[in-house]
Amino acid sequence: MIWQPMKPHDLSDVSRVADRVHPNYPEDEAVFAERLTLYPAGCLTLQNGERTIGYVISHPWHFKRPPELNALLNAIPASASTYYIHDIALLPEARASGAASTSVSTLVAHAKDRDMPNMSLVAVNNSVGFWERHDFRVLTDNELDEKLKSYGHDAKFMVREMHT
Repeated sequence: MIWQPMKPHDLSDVSRVADRVHPNYPEDEAVFAERLTLYPAGCLTLQNGERTIGYVISHPWHFKRPPELNALLNAIPASASTYYIHDIALLPEARASGAASTSVSTLVAHAKDRDMPNMSLVAVNNSVGFWERHDFRVLTDNELDEKLKSYGHDAKFMVREMHT
């Protein structure tokens, strides 16, 4: 298994993985395509031979303003205040392989290279424990919690402060 830069020809496989991993959070292929076009450095696929078994979508964004599900961004903000992890998704055969942790380390290094003050994400599918192991912490904010309802009852906004 190897992480590699996502390419446009990977998008149908990315959609297939997303549909299997996140059936309760459907997103159109156009959302993935736009993220790849706007910020290719934050888009990776996990390959096992010729087969895509996972992906990462991430990009600079506004702190405490996670994009809505299945929504286009239109642009990456010049005044981005966080490095946002939109999604890490792995098929079952890729889990417990260390691939997710490897991708987080890659994203942390990228965020540091961009001098981002923090990283943020919305944790779903009972993934809070995974993110806590990577130094992310739940941020409780009533206004933000209201916005997260579309992600489901267990969704948590999480932040990792970047220390130099």
